[in-house]
Amino acid sequence: MNEYKQFVQRIGLVGITNILISLSGLIFIPIITKNLSTADYGIWAQVNTTIALMPNIANLGLPYTMVRFLSAEKDKNKIKESFYSMLAVVFTISLAISGIFLIFQDLIANSIFGGNVEVVYITAIISFFACINLMLISFFRTFQQIKRYSLFLVLQTYIGVVISSYLVLANYNIQIVVMGLLIANLAVFIIMIILIFRYLGLAIPKFKYLKEELEFAIPTIPSNISSWVVDSSDKYVIGIFLGSAAVGYYAPSYALGSILLMFLSPFAILLPSILPKYFEEGNLEKVSVFLKYSMKYFLLITIPAAIGLSILSKQILLIISTSEIAMNGYAVTPFVCLGAILMGMYGIINNILILEKKTKILGNIWIIVGILNLVFNMIAVPYMGIVGAAIVTLICYLIAFFITSFYSKKYIELPFEYKSLAKTILAAFIMGVFVLFINPVDRTSIIITVIIAVLIYFGILLLMKGIEKEEFEFFKEMISET
Repeated sequence: MNEYKQFVQRIGLVGITNILISLSGLIFIPIITKNLSTADYGIWAQVNTTIALMPNIANLGLPYTMVRFLSAEKDKNKIKESFYSMLAVVFTISLAISGIFLIFQDLIANSIFGGNVEVVYITAIISFFACINLMLISFFRTFQQIKRYSLFLVLQTYIGVVISSYLVLANYNIQIVVMGLLIANLAVFIIMIILIFRYLGLAIPKFKYLKEELEFAIPTIPSNISSWVVDSSDKYVIGIFLGSAAVGYYAPSYALGSILLMFLSPFAILLPSILPKYFEEGNLEKVSVFLKYSMKYFLLITIPAAIGLSILSKQILLIISTSEIAMNGYAVTPFVCLGAILMGMYGIINNILILEKKTKILGNIWIIVGILNLVFNMIAVPYMGIVGAAIVTLICYLIAFFITSFYSKKYIELPFEYKSLAKTILAAFIMGVFVLFINPVDRTSIIITVIIAVLIYFGILLLMKGIEKEEFEFFKEMISET
């Protein structure tokens, strides 16, 4: 049971990290939406969308390849050679893509940044460091240095939030506000590269293992890009068809629903570095146990959270943004919440295909889903507006989940405890009826209602034995040894 205790402890650490990161976005929304125009907030959202895209292209799937190939490696020379080879490739491609960004600055600025060329310059530089930083952060993830991994994620996020918040409140324009993100990425880059240099030392890469690593990594590129297309390209489509202000309506509601994905992050980060060891040993039973624990805990939290966020979407948006944004965007949140749950289930199940090195299947799935997403968005957004974009995202996550489940169950039983899932849904539904009946409207009443709703939900689960006594003992013992 020691492995499971360590696993849950790390889930707790990474979970807290991602809660902090998700809250940072919600903290910044009222600051920027109440002090800058909705169109400027739309530009801010597009900057973050672009920064999320660039690593999916430039990194060639190498951060995850590092986790898969080096997490069990003991030979420091091989680690050094592989790491620096991958880093050199990412550095070169990131630099080239940033250059292309600058060459087509006017086209990009007019299409998605409201004509603001200066923002394009800054975004190109931030994107370069974002690509490099993903490789550096993945180094700590690979070798399960979870405390450092979590620290750098939090630092990168909050340095950006603090500086950007100051710049907003000091009445600087949007291009200066975006500089906060650049400073954050640069600061974390310097700290991480010094630590890695101290650990590994310097070396000139010879690319000895790069061919094998790229054979694994390259098939994941379509998956990564297409996943981004489904998750974020809707903002580009909305910006092109409806303008920056519509992105400003859409982004806070989408961010509110997407907050559920912070509960996936611990599993998405830890499972790939833990499962390969047991899989290579042929211990599929232990692999299944880890997957089932992960799925149960993820759904246990996200199903009631999705119901609560969907019901309270308008009230929360009125508090954290403006009435204009809340009234135009609240209907987006329920679709995003359901999509986030599907994406979370996919994110746990896809570990089966990755362990089997069937990354081509995942790549093909996301190519299909990505194309469908773009086509559907171009049809839905002009006629259904931002709600149409949210519905399209939900449909695409549903398709990805079902196809991945179909292929995964050929290798390992899908990690669902159906009785537990039914109890979770029933308890969450009863909790939702309570929230809908109370219908809180101000900050204080929302907080009180949420606290009572959580107690109702877990109380019902306990009565139905949706959480076993052994699990409480497990968590109690785990906490006592932390």
